[in-house]
Amino acid sequence: MGFGSPLHWIVLVLVVVLLFGGGRISSLMGDVAKGIKSFKKGLADDEDDVGVKPAQRLEQRPTPPAEPAATTRDEQKLEG
Repeated sequence: MGFGSPLHWIVLVLVVVLLFGGGRISSLMGDVAKGIKSFKKGLADDEDDVGVKPAQRLEQRPTPPAEPAATTRDEQKLEG
């Protein structure tokens, strides 16, 4: 009964199913599948930008809105 014997794998699978249950394993596999799909989508998005220069990539990204600058104590003294 070596590491690669079929009986060893059957016993291992039975123990895993008894410990985690069938529903938990299937939901885990679903989560793994979602992760793989999002990874592939990210790779496809990167491939779209392959011919674009880095400076053009920065220009394509939207800039966040500017926040108003906080007033300093010196500016507050001048105002009031």
